[in-house]
Amino acid sequence: MQLRSHRTERPRSWQRSGLRWLVTFAGFPLGGLLAELVVGPVDSVAPAVAGGALTGLVLGAVQAWALAPERFVPEAWVGATAVGFAVGLGVGAAAVDYGTSAGDLAIQGAICGLAVGAAQALVLRNRIGLVALAWPPALAAIWALGWTITTAIGVDVEQQYTVFGSSGAITVTVLTAALPIGLTLRAQRATS
Repeated sequence: MQLRSHRTERPRSWQRSGLRWLVTFAGFPLGGLLAELVVGPVDSVAPAVAGGALTGLVLGAVQAWALAPERFVPEAWVGATAVGFAVGLGVGAAAVDYGTSAGDLAIQGAICGLAVGAAQALVLRNRIGLVALAWPPALAAIWALGWTITTAIGVDVEQQYTVFGSSGAITVTVLTAALPIGLTLRAQRATS
């Protein structure tokens, strides 16, 4: 005897994809807190790389959860985000000599966003093709904005955190919601 489920799967909507992505906001402060507790301030290459990897691991895991309806391999997304964040923060923080001025952090954010975007684009390319090439520069600009907002509202950035504060994270999360929304709309067009 075969049991049938009365539960029907609701079709994905771009609104649900966007709302699910908004939860990823939590990955920024949680990843930053973990890195702060384990590694400390980003004041040299080793803490930058290790802190970036930890922050990226947490952020990637939360984002992979949000992208689950799109059937991404979560390990690929998490790994790409962690590696991209480690490389990006390592290079970005060193490029500004671990400075914490608004300009320094915008540059650091742009470099880190570019690296995370490039790593994530490798995962995205099989799904969206050459459009994935737009993700790294978009993330670079958005992450620079995240640090600019965090600095502008008076967060104690001289503590040398791995990632921007909640105000920047909210902005970045809202702006990057274009990714899951676009993936959902693309999937809907493909099945129509």
